[in-house]
Amino acid sequence: MQLGMIGLGRMGANIVRRLMRQGHECVVFDRNAQAAATLAAEGADPAADIAGLVGALAPPRAVWIMLPAGGPTREAVSTLAGLLAPGDTVIDGGNTFWKEDIARARELRVKGIAYLDAGTSGGVWGLERGYCLMIGGEKAEVDRLDPIFAALAPGPGGISRTPGREDRDLRVERGYLHAGPCGAGHFVKMIHNGIEYGMMQAIAEGFDIMRHAGTGRLPEELRLDLDLADIAEVWRRGSVITSWLLDLTAAALAADPDLAGYSGHVEDSGEGRWTVQAAIEEAVPAEVLTSALYTRFRSRQEHTFAEKMLSAMRRGFGGHMEPGKGE
Repeated sequence: MQLGMIGLGRMGANIVRRLMRQGHECVVFDRNAQAAATLAAEGADPAADIAGLVGALAPPRAVWIMLPAGGPTREAVSTLAGLLAPGDTVIDGGNTFWKEDIARARELRVKGIAYLDAGTSGGVWGLERGYCLMIGGEKAEVDRLDPIFAALAPGPGGISRTPGREDRDLRVERGYLHAGPCGAGHFVKMIHNGIEYGMMQAIAEGFDIMRHAGTGRLPEELRLDLDLADIAEVWRRGSVITSWLLDLTAAALAADPDLAGYSGHVEDSGEGRWTVQAAIEEAVPAEVLTSALYTRFRSRQEHTFAEKMLSAMRRGFGGHMEPGKGE
């Protein structure tokens, strides 16, 4: 299939690469002309602007936006609304607030343009591992673009089938989901990111406790000198908390046992805040997720080993750099 991609940052560029590896044709645009030129050298068709991108696509068109949530995404959608035709589709793969998706889909529907919100998880590793996709929108449009989503998804890999799923949607086992109407994709991804905060916080706090097991505050006979890198490594192998986050933790500690290269300043993408907001609106208690979000706020004032651990994991899965340490 043919796809237009607007936004060629860490994830957008690799989404294009993964699609091209599987035979899909990609027309690309980014305000940074060099980003488009790099992908052109790999086989993509570069466009000088959004109008050029739309003009290079054959109807019915599909344009994927991979830009920061808020102003940049709104501007791109507004521009596309004036260029696309009935039957075309806009896909927002960024971290847009799900309520904006509902309003945006309604506005585009008047013009006959379909809108899909695609929560996209995979970070900088998605090119090789694939992207877990949570998609909101009309079923007909999701089905039409299935070859794109199937190419991006991780596939079943070596994960064993869950008993009792024999009669359920097989796409889910391949790593992509039609979550429901517009907004559902980004809502599910928002909650995913909120859970991610809590899981990261639990790992970070546990390792912080072990790091201080030899503190002088304890009686000498109760002090322990623990090798955190080895503990992370052994937990990766058969323990009940085995996870990709633990893999990233082990890699960070093996490379830098004291995490001296991290300040402990931990940003948040905004989705953790929206998750807590949703919990408040639904009157659902979410103590762990809320606490994890507040810890990120506190990390910008003082830094503990646990917060350095959070920074290490964020850089591991998403390439997120700390302020002042951009590459």
